[in-house]
Amino acid sequence: MPAISLSKVRETAPALVDLYKAAGACLDRHGLRGQRAAVYLVVDHSGSMRPYYKDGSVQALADRVLGLSAQLDDDGIVPVVFFSTGVDAVTEIGLADHRGRIERIVSGLGHMGRTDYHVAMDAVIDHYLDCGAEDPALVVFQTDGGPTSRLAAERYVCKAARLPLFWQFIGFGDPDSRQFDFLRRLDELAVPGKRVVDNAGFFHAGSDPGALSDADLYDRLLGEFPKWLVQARARGIVAQRSAGT
Repeated sequence: MPAISLSKVRETAPALVDLYKAAGACLDRHGLRGQRAAVYLVVDHSGSMRPYYKDGSVQALADRVLGLSAQLDDDGIVPVVFFSTGVDAVTEIGLADHRGRIERIVSGLGHMGRTDYHVAMDAVIDHYLDCGAEDPALVVFQTDGGPTSRLAAERYVCKAARLPLFWQFIGFGDPDSRQFDFLRRLDELAVPGKRVVDNAGFFHAGSDPGALSDADLYDRLLGEFPKWLVQARARGIVAQRSAGT
């Protein structure tokens, strides 16, 4: 069963009903129906991201993530971290107030700086540990380029492998750009040489992220998550429990 019912989504966020249904179909395809998970969204707020805020790409991603979250988490809220040189905001998006939420948040933020992944990862880890969650977490981490400190980003991914957090990186921009070389390598970090389990994935959403169909986006978001769940349960990182319990 979904974490939040279709009737509740219709009542609180009717514009997300199709996304909610598409996410549910994707969970079925990946054998995840009934799985419970916290869902986080991390958004790049560096200077080069301006076009993606302006054209609505970031809001569209937030809506899609919220639609997925309604299937996996019963609180109807996605914690959101905006980052650049530091953490620019730790806030949330809920079913009832999702329309225009990204624009409202960004309007209150300051300078759009560089791209430091590790500060955002640290904020997510702190939030997850502080909230006392018992379910694993799927962290959707959006960026349009490599990190300022590759060493720090790799270190955080490797250390976080011992936590019940899966990091799904999404690249906005030219898929052929060398700026995503680091994320390609991050996706392939050795197990167990570098980390205890493969806790990160990466895919390109392209220069026009909105052109990806909902089904395609959800398939990519969930492509590696089921494998990680199996590995993480085997290592005792995620509790051995039946889906939906």
